[in-house]
Amino acid sequence: MDNLIKNCETNYGAIDIGSNAVRLLIKCVEEDEQGKAFFSKVLLLRVPLRLGFDVFAMGKITEKKEKNMLRLMKVFRHLMKIYDVEDYRACATSAMRDAKNGKAIIKRIEKKTGIRIEIIDGQEEARMIYNNHIECMEDRNGNYMYVDVGGGSTEINLLSQGTLVCSRSYNIGTVRILNNAVKDTEWERLRNDMQELALSYPGTNIIGSGGNINKLYRLADKKDKKKQRMTVETLHQLHEELKKLSIEERMEKYQLKPDRADVIVPAGDIFLTIADLIHATYIYVPVIGLADGIIDGLYASHLEETNRIFKDTTVEKKPETPAEEVQE
Repeated sequence: MDNLIKNCETNYGAIDIGSNAVRLLIKCVEEDEQGKAFFSKVLLLRVPLRLGFDVFAMGKITEKKEKNMLRLMKVFRHLMKIYDVEDYRACATSAMRDAKNGKAIIKRIEKKTGIRIEIIDGQEEARMIYNNHIECMEDRNGNYMYVDVGGGSTEINLLSQGTLVCSRSYNIGTVRILNNAVKDTEWERLRNDMQELALSYPGTNIIGSGGNINKLYRLADKKDKKKQRMTVETLHQLHEELKKLSIEERMEKYQLKPDRADVIVPAGDIFLTIADLIHATYIYVPVIGLADGIIDGLYASHLEETNRIFKDTTVEKKPETPAEEVQE
């Protein structure tokens, strides 16, 4: 039996605790009779807790932000119950990694809400994003650099002819930039790495991930909707327009929320720095991110476990020799 689950419908949840915002994503996964999986979004809730503004300025999360985070996790727990979520995973990234009180806060949240939060490192974050993008970009050959820009860090994955070449993580993010908390040595490391990769893998284009590049793509006048991409030149032009405006003017002209209007310019700085260093022509924007990667991982784990259980319960046993045939 090739397909162990048929016409199955299951809801999975992902909680992404970033430096700028916290997200709850719930997706329904259905399988057809051939075993092919289809993912559909059930719920996406984004709350701008902005943990990074505390952490990158003071090194810890304030009591007020902790209380708000606790309230939010309680809400997420109830929502997952309402939507019959079978399994979930909650991951915290750069801000919680750097917060001196991050681990203590996570313990208190688990005790009060039952939600277990994992602090993942930059390399694991990059791998999760890579695994998700692989699913969406598997029909595209060539050299691609997956770039996910968050509030606290930037994750890159280089894929050449369908093979993952390297994963890197840099403590360069939009909230860090706004707080003047990015070290010069980190920028230098990024520049050196990108220049080296550009020499070894010419003709590399970017696949962008994260809320800011999604918004920049939507705002761009010139884009190829069919291929879900825009030129680096188009992004340069839009970025220059945004830089000229104050935060209030960006909000009014482009209908941006306050917590997007301030970080969208440093996000553009990061994407364009990388694009120029590797001489990219296009930026693909499939509008997916870490939360999607978390759900992909949950589904893959459950499918693997289901297959294992099925095989264990259907192993063909060797027929026992009848007693009368046993030689004395």
